Amino acid sequence: MEKRICILAGDGIGPEVTSEAVRVLDAVAEKFGHTFSYEHIDIGGCSIDKYGVPITDENMGRCKAADAVLLGAVGGPKWDLCPADIRPEKALLAVRKELGLFANLRPTKLFQELASASPLKPEVIGCGIDLMIVRELTGGIYFGKRSTVERDGELVASDVMEYSEHEIERIGRVAFETARRRNRRLASVDKANVLDTSRLWREVMHRLAAEYPDVSYTDILVDNCAMQLIRNPAQFDVIVTENMFGDILSDEASMLTGSIGMMPSASLSADGPGMYEPIHGSAPDIAGQDIANPLGTILSASMMLRYSFGMGTEADAVETAVSAVLNAGYRTGDIMQEGCTRVSCSKMGELVSEML
Repeated sequence: MEKRICILAGDGIGPEVTSEAVRVLDAVAEKFGHTFSYEHIDIGGCSIDKYGVPITDENMGRCKAADAVLLGAVGGPKWDLCPADIRPEKALLAVRKELGLFANLRPTKLFQELASASPLKPEVIGCGIDLMIVRELTGGIYFGKRSTVERDGELVASDVMEYSEHEIERIGRVAFETARRRNRRLASVDKANVLDTSRLWREVMHRLAAEYPDVSYTDILVDNCAMQLIRNPAQFDVIVTENMFGDILSDEASMLTGSIGMMPSASLSADGPGMYEPIHGSAPDIAGQDIANPLGTILSASMMLRYSFGMGTEADAVETAVSAVLNAGYRTGDIMQEGCTRVSCSKMGELVSEML
């Protein structure tokens, strides 16, 4: 297969970690007989420095024309004083909107080689942690009407959470289909005991559940879900929820693995290119030192192979290679353990490529 990938390396450690993901993708292409071509595009602070905007219209068009997009990270103190409408982070919202990226998939998988890095007790993680959070990404309170007005001599702020049936249905279908590809268990998170949006969410999800009798479906309130992720994360396979709940729960889940540097993510549209990125930030304090952990970005590239290109065997090979490198005792600084060998960002990418 031939695929064209836009590389949005961005700022801070973004160029370093995306370079190692490209190295691994090249190894996949060689091993499995594919052709991947890359178009490197400026985004975030580096684009502001060159063009005065976090992403140009021309470069946005290149993203739309690609088969998939791989993002590093954007932002840093250098651009903290930029006007709000041209801050580096604005580019991420723009790309999500223009590409129609409504579904965010964030896996939480604890590699057994890193079990000691998890803050949970060994008896809690003994059964393993391997779950997927499916978050609605373009609706809800983050995109609702907001206002701050003066009333009775004081300021009053409001943010509107709004969801339509079709928005809930499309993210619900992504979640059910994701569960079908995994262990066929889906938990839908809401606050239906309080919120009208959650009651509608639950109603639509129940309708969908009838279409997927092969998937075991449960409802769970968001506060209970937050507790259960700590008490017994192994009970979950796929979790689906709205934008704000998903934002909070996915960050909570990311810490179960012990290092944010290991965490990939995918943002998918109905019919356009998906965007894949690690969840860590630009980490400007370690940028340019070749010490960042590239595994989150490499695993994001693995998700690209699986979800955008339909290359499940190739994605499995990347994940197996990552596990094998960890099992051999190689670690970047953020996951370093006694008795292991500390390696650089570029060396870790090289090791995963060789293991493939």
